[in-house]
Amino acid sequence: MRAVRVLSAALLALGLAAAPAAADSSPSPGASGDDGAPTRAGTSFRTATEVEQGQTATARASTGDYLYWSFPADAGQRPTVHATVKLPESHAAETWQIDVYDGLRRRQACQYGAQTRTAGADTPSVELECVLRTVRAWSEPWADDPLPGTYYVRLTALRLSTADLGQPVSTELRVGSKDMGGAAAVDGALSEPLVPGIATRAEADEDDDSPSAVLAGLEPEDGWTSGWWSDRWIWTAAGGVLAALAGVAGYRLTRGSGRPPGVPPTA
Repeated sequence: MRAVRVLSAALLALGLAAAPAAADSSPSPGASGDDGAPTRAGTSFRTATEVEQGQTATARASTGDYLYWSFPADAGQRPTVHATVKLPESHAAETWQIDVYDGLRRRQACQYGAQTRTAGADTPSVELECVLRTVRAWSEPWADDPLPGTYYVRLTALRLSTADLGQPVSTELRVGSKDMGGAAAVDGALSEPLVPGIATRAEADEDDDSPSAVLAGLEPEDGWTSGWWSDRWIWTAAGGVLAALAGVAGYRLTRGSGRPPGVPPTA
């Protein structure tokens, strides 16, 4: 009975320890206001407008323009890009699409979501969404896995009539992510995140006279090393403790009283 009580106390302690970690891994709600959110979009990878996760960026453009934004994503996150395009009151059918690229400008496939949609004639708006695969802390050089660093979003119209070319539109872009926890953790990590210009910045830190040309300055709230911790550490420790307790309990249950057969207990 004593071993059972010890085992129950250990399980309760592990549950209390894992509860804060589970709460921290859940996505936090976005701020009620978007003060300081970008109100413009870039026209190329080099001029992409930086957007923090949780912000709603807006931009006015013309149909046929290529609009670019960038955002940071760290290991263990599964980013979701949501875009809304408000169309003119009168227009023909139009097809819009969002594409997401990583820091090496490799196009990343959407795990699910409506990446391409066609808006019918006179439809007031069209909504697009792309849920990326979980960002990995490390990957083989030949693989196309999402890695920590800067990600680029490109929004444009693929098919539209000549009469609609150049008509004014307004766009909204929001990027969020879900923390996938220890299930997405891998052994290994990149020496530097895939951020354009970060190598030049590292050299500038060693030599103050060197120029610093960082094309993307945003990074996750906890920094690029935030992916080293995951709840996998908690459950690994919990498994070790439970295995030790199970061994102690099994030993106490199977060792018996220690008396030879036929010898009565002493008074």
